[in-house]
Amino acid sequence: MQELRQLLIAALSRPVPDVNFSALKRPAPVVTLDLGTDANPLPAPTWPQFAPQRPGVFSQLFGGKDRYAQRLTQAESAFARAVAQHEVAETARQQRVTAARRAHADQQAKENAAVASQHAQVDQFAHAVRAADRHATSQYFQQILDQITDPGDFPIERRAGYVPESALLAIEWRLPSIDIVPDRRAYRYVKTRDAIEGTARPVAEIRETYQQVVAQLALRALHVVFTADRFKLVSTVVFNGIVRAVDPSTGQTITPCLITLRATKDQFMPLVLKQVNPVACVRKYFAADVSPHPEELQAVQPVMSFDMADPRIVDPVDVISDLDRRPNLLDLTSKEFEHFVHNLFTRMGLDTKLFRADGDGGVDCVAYDPTPVFGGKYVIQAKLYSKTVPPTAVRDLFGTMQHEGATKGILITTSGFGPTSYEFANGKPLQLIDGSGLLALCKTHNIPARIVPRPRTPAP
Repeated sequence: MQELRQLLIAALSRPVPDVNFSALKRPAPVVTLDLGTDANPLPAPTWPQFAPQRPGVFSQLFGGKDRYAQRLTQAESAFARAVAQHEVAETARQQRVTAARRAHADQQAKENAAVASQHAQVDQFAHAVRAADRHATSQYFQQILDQITDPGDFPIERRAGYVPESALLAIEWRLPSIDIVPDRRAYRYVKTRDAIEGTARPVAEIRETYQQVVAQLALRALHVVFTADRFKLVSTVVFNGIVRAVDPSTGQTITPCLITLRATKDQFMPLVLKQVNPVACVRKYFAADVSPHPEELQAVQPVMSFDMADPRIVDPVDVISDLDRRPNLLDLTSKEFEHFVHNLFTRMGLDTKLFRADGDGGVDCVAYDPTPVFGGKYVIQAKLYSKTVPPTAVRDLFGTMQHEGATKGILITTSGFGPTSYEFANGKPLQLIDGSGLLALCKTHNIPARIVPRPRTPAP
């Protein structure tokens, strides 16, 4: 219990994870040249090894001189053969050494080329991160989040998706189940029965402890991202905490969202995390939704679906290909974009009716969700922008929603939103869908689309 209550405090006492680009580069390996027995020249034969012993004076008197001459001739022949054999063997050894050195040089060159290529990839990755590339920045923060350590029985599945249009990082975090909270408060020994009995922990205490855990995980993720963001890439973070469980009514695996919040850096940095109550902080300060009954897997509606930021789903918006025949939404006229939005929400199952065009490149329409209890009237406003949507548009949408008596206001754009817009939308029935989210919706509902900025016209 103490460990569960101190997750956030423990994280604040540790260094924030980081990605060191230099450390990502593999050192150049040194390929060992092992020549084995060929490393040293073969010993050459020497004449003393073959030379016969000269006969003594007494031996010469009894034919020793002739025998010595015969042995000398034989020794000279043997020595000549040995020299020839040595030359052949040494030539073969030198050839093997030359071949081995050549193979070694080729292998070393391949290793050097592989390392140079890997270093170039790291440099390219670093450059792409600094340039706020969608995929590279998502990978960058993914590596940071993966370094966060949890107790051993916690799952370690996290996903990061970056939305450059809004400088927003979406995080999907797999939470531990509520079973991590011990269901026994204490134990006592019953002497009469020679048994140990546990005292059950109240359900309310289990629920409150678990809510504190998920709130701490969310605040810790915000702390890590905003602190580790040394390139100033992220102004807003969306955190969705999901849990994998089995629905007791169907037996099927489900992943309900038990906490969702959206926070801007300007909001977060003044917090004194060591002194906050995690649940109160996320609920009151960030208008987060925390499941009131996580023990029953009661889900909350994410402020933003992770799919709308997942780089694997959202295609890059800054890549132009002549082979890509999907319509570029920025090439549409205001009226065409009006019909596009109408068709999109109709495809999503809403009864959508065109409302009015505001004349500034956007479109308003009203949609009706027939879903019982959670359905209702939605006011949808679209902005065909290539620049960040100003906060006034979000405020205007909220006013229109209240005037129309709608249950939700949806602002959808081809560009992005700033942190001020997200701060205003927190806690209100407003949904902000930027260009990445729009493309994700299009892909989900099989509507071909892309967003490619128009080339700038040079000044005359």
